[in-house]
Amino acid sequence: MPYNQIENCGSTRVAIAVSGVPFSVQDMTLTSPADRQPAPSAAYASALHRLVSLADYERMAGREAPLQKLGLGRMRDLAHRLGSPQESAPVVHIAGTKGKGSVAAMVSSILQAAGLRAVTFTSPHLLTFRERIRLDGIPVSEEMFVEYLERVWESVEAMATDSPYGQPSTFEALTAMAFDLAREESADVQVLEVGLGGRLDSTNVANGRVAVITSLSLDHTDILGEELSQIAWEKAGIIKPGADVVVSPQPSEAEAVVLEACREMGARPLRLGHEITWQAGRKELTGQEVSITTPNNTYNIWLPLLGPHQRENAAAAIAAVEALDMHVTSEAITQGIREVQWPGRFQVINAAPYVVIDGAHNTHSMSRLRETVEEFLPGRKTILVFGCSGDKDLDGMVAQLAPIVDLAVLCQSRHPRSVPTSRLSEAFGRVGIPVAEASTVAEGFSVAMAKATSEDLVLATGSLFVVGEGLEHWYNTAPEYYPELDPFNRELAGGGSLEANPR
Repeated sequence: MPYNQIENCGSTRVAIAVSGVPFSVQDMTLTSPADRQPAPSAAYASALHRLVSLADYERMAGREAPLQKLGLGRMRDLAHRLGSPQESAPVVHIAGTKGKGSVAAMVSSILQAAGLRAVTFTSPHLLTFRERIRLDGIPVSEEMFVEYLERVWESVEAMATDSPYGQPSTFEALTAMAFDLAREESADVQVLEVGLGGRLDSTNVANGRVAVITSLSLDHTDILGEELSQIAWEKAGIIKPGADVVVSPQPSEAEAVVLEACREMGARPLRLGHEITWQAGRKELTGQEVSITTPNNTYNIWLPLLGPHQRENAAAAIAAVEALDMHVTSEAITQGIREVQWPGRFQVINAAPYVVIDGAHNTHSMSRLRETVEEFLPGRKTILVFGCSGDKDLDGMVAQLAPIVDLAVLCQSRHPRSVPTSRLSEAFGRVGIPVAEASTVAEGFSVAMAKATSEDLVLATGSLFVVGEGLEHWYNTAPEYYPELDPFNRELAGGGSLEANPR
């Protein structure tokens, strides 16, 4: 039996015209196979086809989009054509290497507890594209997704022929949908997670009253730069004149860049570990107690997300809500944190053996994952289910995991940039960890469970795409699947690689 009922967050692929994801927008839970929802509507399937027909840089095989393709010209043009919907409500804008989504989820949950209407935009998703745009904490319905894509589509199509910047990408169209939803639903706040970087990310056409810079480390170095100071400069590009800027603990070279950006923009930095502090309390597998002190108050909260990094993220979220200055009470803040849902982050889905899924996908996040295992589930034999994307520091991630892993079951997700198991096997072999290979994430889970005793830990990690496919397998849910973007779909790919035929 599951250790706890899983709350849904979404998918990595789209199975258009296959059976539906058993996802309830009423209670935010994945249901049993017997309770499956109806298959996606034809209108929703058609909308997804249209959306993924645009350039989708997230899924380009073997590489990320170059920075010049991530500039703001197209997004500014699209927003202007739509009447600048990003200006309809105050913005909390969140950039960083790790923790962005968790902070966004906590901010949104607090605002909801306070009775404020929030539109939250995050990426990627786990089980369905609809999770990326949430209204009052709930992913938009199929009908709303179709409606808001239709609302922006005329401008998207027109830009293919009459814009000097060309047609928007999938991510830019989604960003516009979120802005438009916030305007039409009279949102009080927009909570925006940066997709990549910050300075040139499509969300940066919005004017963030509050910016949050979560912990920074080396990631996407082929795009953002090889030095941490370069990455910090890109992330700090979301800081607007006069904004309040919540700054998570950073390496000294990154912090210096962020603080200099604040000075140049006349923004007020609120530093975690300085103006905002926190202290850990009781911990168990259902959550942890944290005491968080800001310049305004001290909050004794119950946080259902596990790990020392989530205590830090909670402090950042509370500081961001205070900086909004929307008269949110301390009761709403503690309630919002207590009720936050953010699946796929050290989520315990089984108890004997313990099965944990976590979306860690770079060296820094793997170090945090190792710390969380050592804090909450120490001393257990650990069987790893692992897959990652090709743009990651594989050896660095393996080095962080090595002290806690006894056996690695290696798999390849459906994502076009996923690393072949043969290359994964070489990396784990270099540090002396025994390996088993599986052709899919589902098979990887099956192999790991067959090898585990009731006292062991099965830990699935390496990418959010592995997490999404793991949830599909565990709860027997049908995936959303994009055949146009499947590198293994030779019929649609014309027999070639996705790199040669990315659409």
